[in-house]
This record gives sequence, structure tokens and C-alpha cells, in this order.
Amino acid sequence: MSQFFRKGGIALNDTEWIQDFADRRLQYGVSQTKLAVMAGISREHLSRIESGKVAVTEEMKVKLLEALEKFNPEAPLTMLFDYVRIRFPTLDIGHIIKDILQLNIQYMIHEDFGHYSYTEHYYIGDIFVYTSPDEEKGVLLELKGKGCRQFESYLLAQERSWYDFLMDALVDGGVMKRLDLAINDHTGMLDIPELTEKCRNEECVSVFRSFKSYASGELVKHEEQDKAGMGYTLYIGSLKSEVYFCVYEKSYEQYIKLGIPIEEAPIKNRFEIRLKNERAYYAVRDLLTYYDAEQTAFSIINRYVRFVDKEADKKRSDWKLSVRWAWFIGENREPLKLTTKPEPYTLDRTLRWIQRQVDPTLKMLETITAKTGIDYLKEIRKSTKLTEKHYKIIEQQTTSTEDVILEKEN
Repeated sequence: MSQFFRKGGIALNDTEWIQDFADRRLQYGVSQTKLAVMAGISREHLSRIESGKVAVTEEMKVKLLEALEKFNPEAPLTMLFDYVRIRFPTLDIGHIIKDILQLNIQYMIHEDFGHYSYTEHYYIGDIFVYTSPDEEKGVLLELKGKGCRQFESYLLAQERSWYDFLMDALVDGGVMKRLDLAINDHTGMLDIPELTEKCRNEECVSVFRSFKSYASGELVKHEEQDKAGMGYTLYIGSLKSEVYFCVYEKSYEQYIKLGIPIEEAPIKNRFEIRLKNERAYYAVRDLLTYYDAEQTAFSIINRYVRFVDKEADKKRSDWKLSVRWAWFIGENREPLKLTTKPEPYTLDRTLRWIQRQVDPTLKMLETITAKTGIDYLKEIRKSTKLTEKHYKIIEQQTTSTEDVILEKEN
């Protein structure tokens, strides 16, 4: 791992190593605070290391490099939690928010309706906690993609990991309802049309009996977070089963949603392992036993599917793995680790909606005011009143992460 901190095969001295390390941290866009938490040291200590005020041991170099590489934007593959749903056998929603999420409930918005037959919920950003008077339903935590990223920002501030959180959840009696592991392909090693063609040509060896494919821009006919923006998409396995895979062009999604040119998208493709109920539980148990997300993810993939190259003179079971697939599942590549991409709760989604739907009208009214002197916006603003929900969002957006999180009581 430390090879790219050597020049011409000669080990760098401490001063050069520190400078290269600090430069790489800045290239990755990682703050000292984030890196210090990931490495398990204080920000002050990291600052003293980078300023050359304290000696850096070989053991510390390894620890810092391992922490830094978790933020490496150029890694060919990265893995993230992309969906977490857990049911807790309790009606005490305050306990789940305070002791499991370790968040301050006073900063969460309460709504007297819910989904999945729940009657009310609390939320902050995309972190949702549902409850109901029905004891059998208990309390339900749901984190979709953005919710996972936002929760990671709180985990980072709490100095906890996903492993810590999942352990807390299971110890409290949490029942896994869904877990999605997303493997991001940053280099384009997965070719979705090619994999689809292999499925049609019987070069996909799988215990699954079905697959479905959709072309770029084609509407996906079931519940997806982004139905029309997934590019070429391949589903392996039944969507009704407790385990199936979804492979799609993430670059197309980023183009549709954010306007990022496809060739410039940081993530080319995504391979999602979607697990429900018992399958989700066994995956979490495996994660908490071995603390090796790559082993957990690829043991599931290898159990259910492999892509091969047809060989006319051999039985199908003896066909060799295709080169791309072999590389993807681990042959001759660097080990894959669970990474995080903490993102604070922002108003980006609301601002994009205002820009698309509202701002043209506002600009029109401003132009009319400039030409006629009639200030329609001023008159509208006189009668505009903020609701309790608006004030709560203002509070959420103006409160530091440190004030939103809670320390776990011993």
C-alpha cells in the first residue's frame, strides 16, 4: 500500500513521506478531521504529524495509509451500504433514535402519517424512523441511498462505524428487513450489454432461473429510487426473492440527475446485492463475524452467479470464467474494502426543484417589476407564513452535526 509513497524504488525519508501523504490527502479531498476519525486518532495529533512536530512511526504510517485509502476516489472498485431497513420489536421510538441512531430527536421532523402501514414517522433529511401502535409492527428504520450517506456523516462524528451500528441494532433485537450492498465500478470493467448478451447465450451460470434487462432510458417497471435514469440495467434473479442482483450504468443515472457528462462520471457501473429478511440477517451476521465486506459480498455473488466464455468441446460446468468477470470478483486486483462517503443533509434536492420549477417564474416577476414598478413578489411575501415544519428545517440546516448527535450512555 505504501509503494506510491516511494520514488524510483527508494524509500522516502519522513519529511518527504509526510509531504507526499499530506498532498495525497488534499488530492482525495479529505479533511484532517475526517481522516483522523477514520484512523482512530485525534485531529490535533494528525495536524502535528503533518506539520512535522512529532515523529511518525512505521506502524502509524500503515494506519494512516489504510485510513486514507478508504477515501481513494480512483480505486477501481468501492463498496457501500446503499439501503438499510431494520425493524425493532418495541414501540419506544425515542429509544431507537436516542440509543441506536444516537441522534437528538428534537431536531427531527414529526409527521402523523407513514408508509408500510405505519401511522407516523420522524425524519431528518433522508433518515426515516416509522412507528405504529401495533406492537407486531414495532419501530422501522429506513435508510435509502442518500439516507445511508447522511447517516455516515453522523457515524463519523460519533466515531462509530457501520459495524458498530449494526451490532448495536442486533443486540437491541433489531430484525433485518433489507440490506443492499453496492459495488461501484469506477473504471468500466463491467459491460452491462455484454453481461446481458451472456445471459441470453447461456454463458451465465446461475442458480437463479430468470433475468430481465432494460435498455438505456427504458422505464423500469417496478419500485426503483430512480426508475428512468439507470441506463442499461440487468436484473439477475426474481425481484420477489430474498436475494437478487441489479447491475446498471451508474454513469447514465448521474447524467440524467446531475447533468454530469457520461465520460466524466466518477462511477461507471454499479453492481447491487439486494437482500431481504433472512438473507439480509445472514449477511449482517457474516459482516459482524469476519469484518470483511469483500468476503461477505463476493461469497454471495459467487454462490449465485458466474459469467463464463463458451467452449464448444467442454461441458458448460467446465467453461472458464470470462476475463472481465474474473477480475471483478477478485482475480489479480487489489482487495476491496467497505468504504464510506459521508454527505451532510443539505437542501440540494429542494434547490434543484426551485431552480427548475420556480425560479423562471420569479425571474419573470422581477422583470415585470423592473419595467412597471409593480412589485408582485413583495406583495406575495407580505402574506407568506412559515409552518412549524419550515422552522424545523431551518433549525436542522443551521445546527452543527455535533449538536445533532448524542453520545451513547454506558
